[in-house]
Amino acid sequence: MKTFKTLSSTILFLFTVVSMTAQSKVAHINSQALISEMPEVKEAQAQLEKLQKTYATEIEASMKEYQTKLQTYGADQQNQTEVTNQARAKELQGMEQNIQQYQQTAQQDIQKKQADLLKPLVDKAKAAIQKIAKEQGFDYVIDATDGGSLILANGKDLMAEVKVELGF
Repeated sequence: MKTFKTLSSTILFLFTVVSMTAQSKVAHINSQALISEMPEVKEAQAQLEKLQKTYATEIEASMKEYQTKLQTYGADQQNQTEVTNQARAKELQGMEQNIQQYQQTAQQDIQKKQADLLKPLVDKAKAAIQKIAKEQGFDYVIDATDGGSLILANGKDLMAEVKVELGF
């Protein structure tokens, strides 16, 4: 559905562009490819990989501790009282829940870090695109990335005329 809306918007935009005067200039760029080639992206990726490895190491250590206790408690279960076995089972459940919570927290933290690292790069790329487009006299710049959108719109806005046509 989102793709359909994007496609519909793009088609409507293209019809509008075609109907405008021949003097309007349109350009395109694959912003995703541009950003992926920025030197700063490699540094951001390295930071993300380091963070991921840190979390993976901590999760792995917790899993090993859990497995060790599970085996120890399982082997010693026959020699313990019912109360002790129930307490151990509760402890293992708590450990399992803590590991799952930590995995979720780690994933959220990694996503937040990725967004924090990439936002300045996206903003920098967008500013550069707009600057070059204005210098070269382009009225519109379309993002050629799949599902891309309009990056720059300096052409005539038809909103007022369309509202009049629709009677509001």
